[in-house]
Amino acid sequence: MDLIGNKFYQNLGKLFFAVAACDNVVREEEFSSLKKTVTNHWMEIDDSEDEFGNDAVYQIEIVFDFLHASAFEDHSDEFVDDFAAFKKENEALFPPNVERAIWRTCVTIADAFYGRNRSEKQVLAKIKTLLLG
Repeated sequence: MDLIGNKFYQNLGKLFFAVAACDNVVREEEFSSLKKTVTNHWMEIDDSEDEFGNDAVYQIEIVFDFLHASAFEDHSDEFVDDFAAFKKENEALFPPNVERAIWRTCVTIADAFYGRNRSEKQVLAKIKTLLLG
């Protein structure tokens, strides 16, 4: 994949945070599952770097952590909408393999703490429609 850039990964960080925060609580298990997924899967998708020479994919974790530390748990719907707008403006960045990776990451986060609750099922349904039609 071509150089994707920080904005792509920052939007993914917001989306993944939305999944974790949709029930207004972000649990350590959810953040841990995100970190494992970034390391084990997202690093293979793209090898672009940020302006500091770090893997740009780490923007996912940086944004997720920032939003959690800043107590943005009640903005989950807004972050999904932001992602939808970003995706609509940048469709070329979302080939099927990237959409599948995004979906798998969302499901992994939702399943990290005792399976999916009602809020997680609702946000996943919205994301699934955005990604898979």
